[in-house]
Amino acid sequence: MELLKNMTTDIKQLLSLVRKPSRYTGGEVNSIKKDLSKVRLTFGMGFPDAYEIGMSHLGIQILYQILNSREDIACERVFAPWADMEALLRERGQKLSTLESGIALCELDILGLSLQYELSYTNVLNMLDLGGIPLLASERKKGDTFVIGGGPVAFNPEPVAEFFDALLLGDGEEAVLEIADAVREGKDKNEERDGILKRLARIPGVYVPSFFDVEYNDDGTVKRVAPLIDGYEMVVKRIVPDVNALPLPTRPVVPFMETVHDRVSVEISRGCTRGCRFCQAGMIYRPVRERTPERIIRIIDETLKNTGYDEVSLLSLSSGDYTYIEDLLTGLMKRFTDEKIAVSLPSLRVGTLSAKVAGEIKKVRKTGFTFAPEAGSERLRQLINKGIKEEDLHAAAQDIFSLGWKSVKLYFMIGLPTETDEDILAIARLGECVKNIGKAASGRWPEINVSASSFIPKPYTPFQWEPQITMEEGLQKQSLLRKELNKLKLGFKWHDAQMSLLEGVFARGDRRLSKAVLLAFKKGCRFDGWSELMDFAKWQEAFTELGLDISFYTSRRRPFDEVFPWDHLSPGIDKEFLKKEYERAVSLAQTPDCKVDRCSKCGLCDWKEIRPRSADIPPVFEDMKRARQEASFRLRFRYSKTGSARFLGHLELMTVVIRAIRRAGVPIKYSQGFHPMPKLSFGQPLPVGIESLEEYLDLELNEGMEPGEALQRLNREMPEGLRFLSAAALSLKVPLPSAIMTEYIVSLNDSPLGLNIDFEKIDGIFRDFLSRDSIHVRIEKEGKATDVDIKPLLAGLSLSEDLTLRLTLKKGVGANARPHDVLACLLGLPKESASLIPVLKTRAVH
Repeated sequence: MELLKNMTTDIKQLLSLVRKPSRYTGGEVNSIKKDLSKVRLTFGMGFPDAYEIGMSHLGIQILYQILNSREDIACERVFAPWADMEALLRERGQKLSTLESGIALCELDILGLSLQYELSYTNVLNMLDLGGIPLLASERKKGDTFVIGGGPVAFNPEPVAEFFDALLLGDGEEAVLEIADAVREGKDKNEERDGILKRLARIPGVYVPSFFDVEYNDDGTVKRVAPLIDGYEMVVKRIVPDVNALPLPTRPVVPFMETVHDRVSVEISRGCTRGCRFCQAGMIYRPVRERTPERIIRIIDETLKNTGYDEVSLLSLSSGDYTYIEDLLTGLMKRFTDEKIAVSLPSLRVGTLSAKVAGEIKKVRKTGFTFAPEAGSERLRQLINKGIKEEDLHAAAQDIFSLGWKSVKLYFMIGLPTETDEDILAIARLGECVKNIGKAASGRWPEINVSASSFIPKPYTPFQWEPQITMEEGLQKQSLLRKELNKLKLGFKWHDAQMSLLEGVFARGDRRLSKAVLLAFKKGCRFDGWSELMDFAKWQEAFTELGLDISFYTSRRRPFDEVFPWDHLSPGIDKEFLKKEYERAVSLAQTPDCKVDRCSKCGLCDWKEIRPRSADIPPVFEDMKRARQEASFRLRFRYSKTGSARFLGHLELMTVVIRAIRRAGVPIKYSQGFHPMPKLSFGQPLPVGIESLEEYLDLELNEGMEPGEALQRLNREMPEGLRFLSAAALSLKVPLPSAIMTEYIVSLNDSPLGLNIDFEKIDGIFRDFLSRDSIHVRIEKEGKATDVDIKPLLAGLSLSEDLTLRLTLKKGVGANARPHDVLACLLGLPKESASLIPVLKTRAVH
């Protein structure tokens, strides 16, 4: 069958051609699509990684809500497209656009990019290129999109500084609106691009790289970073003094697909002053600012109502250090047990894990627990100021195994300053001790997994002057540890040495590396943080062709008087403090946590606005439990699945419906056991990409509810494309209907590929098709291919002059034919092309 090439098509009509199409549909619960004719500024909230990574990041969820709270601003999301979508965009000549309204990136006023990881740099360039934005900031003209970065990597953005118009250092909740207003006001006054950049530079915390010039010494080190504007010599990070003054982020977008952190995430505290000397986050996010328990509880309650999630995660750099963590966790567990809502703490420090906290977490899950000793020997833990004694870990392990946990993960770093082989072997010895404690506590051997990543010196830490181990050294240390752990039958996972090396290059890199990023991008590098996609050879080629020495950035020790590429940027920490901390590390001296001990004199706090803030009132929980009937009632729903909802897989559909049920307050019944599951049953899964007017769902309730009320409640909570059409009460014993025949309508003229056909031609094809004694089709499902004769499965096939095809398929004994399998065979199309033809399931015969 002949196809019309290069037709202009909404890319969302081609989602059957890509893996995980729900990455690109938009329309999720709580997403916001505004009338663009009524806004004065468009802001793209971008994340240079896959959708499921970006949508797990709390920061962009918060800024999305803050920006959209302004009527004059439309904030829309965009993520790095996976390789299949990139190929589709380039093949079709289409630009990367926002999810909500499909705004091409080059048509935005501002594109904000969250920089969480150095290995996302080529994705940044790919997004700009696909979006039609000039890659270099110097090549952007008046009217072009302003590209603005933020996040932890923005504290040394020099390797990508030439690609950004501006970057924000520090907290974004207040600054992001000031940035939006500066761009809007400059555009309203028809200012040149340079004038708008000067507006941005006046905002505290905003760094405009083009207003600084870098000079180098003959040995390649930075001579000085020269400001080009008077009064703009140093950019100091933006700090929100009191996080309790911020608006409550209670309406996060709820993805259709499973994401990395698929739950309500609540920041209970910002910053950490434990002073671990390897930890950049602990330095750049100071001081500690705790949310009050009252605001935490309010965020959780409202967010659960708005999302339908069944898990809450309490986030901070060290959740166990929160002042009222025991009271908060105990109260939340008690409050949500009957609602089947889990509460988790993703980051717990050994020493903060009390038996009471462990006992509460036990109520949620006992599948695994993670400890982060960071180093195997007491000496190295003193060096890095970790402050964990071996007996502390032993005691914590004893508590965990006594409460019923069966597996523990131990997280370490290798390559720390002054590390020896003895320190490496101490990791294995510590793992063996934990394993023996588990055996003694439970009577059987627990599963112990050791995870080791390579230490990477980062800016603004006491170890920023230290060399990073070479790739060869890293591989040797991994081999030594692996050999020892294998002897002890302990699991081992490690971080790729090539990725660690590349991260180290950019962590302390300068502007000259921008050429390497650009060249690697042109060579095809993408998703460098994904081991299956990272191509280190291409990076090596780029560095070699440009004459850049990787070891210059990673393996040399910096003298204390060296000018760093990031010295004109400040997180508020004095460089002298970091030098003193380095000296204390070498002497194995401990620096106490200034939250509970004396001030460590890091230089950040002014003790007026900027100071540590701890919660000072314990949590109070209202009794929200209500008695529920221990009965069972059953409702059957008929629903439709149309529009972009046709791209939801069956598991995604189940998740969407379950969350809608929770938001709607429909009293669904749960199974018994450690992992209670909602009692609902769906009909036969509908193939992805096919619309339907007749699907069925049964719900078992523990309280009676009128079918009409349940129908109305659920429809108020369903995303576009999913609609409940009817509901009826049924006996618990009535099974779901099983279709023996299914009727479809196929619109041949509506294919986004543009089928170049006429009625007479296809009518002949039909007659030939139906005259065959057998019609064999190769059907692939779950990686297996089966040869099926679909002729006995064809119960009806007719064509009208408007090229609408009516197809009826019988249920087979073994493998069943899907409509697109029939269409591919009928029209002589590749299966991918056939999958784009619109198919609507109209009726199932039971």
